[in-house]
Amino acid sequence: QVQLVESGGGLVQAGGSLRLSCAASGRTFSSYAMGWFRQAPGKEREFVATISRRGGSTYYADSVKGRFTISRDNAKNTVYLQMNSLKPEDTAVYYCAAVNRVGAPPPIYREYDYWGQGTQVTVSS
Repeated sequence: QVQLVESGGGLVQAGGSLRLSCAASGRTFSSYAMGWFRQAPGKEREFVATISRRGGSTYYADSVKGRFTISRDNAKNTVYLQMNSLKPEDTAVYYCAAVNRVGAPPPIYREYDYWGQGTQVTVSS
């Protein structure tokens, strides 16, 4: 089992940056592909970015491509989301998630096994 705890959210002006972190418990972190998803009020949870188990492959939603970077440090059991050039439409609760999957991590939130509690990101215009 994996427990996930996100941190790093907050209030930022449009054009600013934030770095989210997700710390995982357990000794098998490197067995899990990881993903970041977000959910705005009244909207369905949506894919943001995913990263393979060893970090060799990353995938992004078109809406964040070129602005966000997902990375992981398996020695620290942590996955990151660096968010630059933030826009008001990036405002949402951001969740990290883990799935025990070989190959390309799925961009579908229902396929993930473990979730963090979420961290709020608010971008003001």
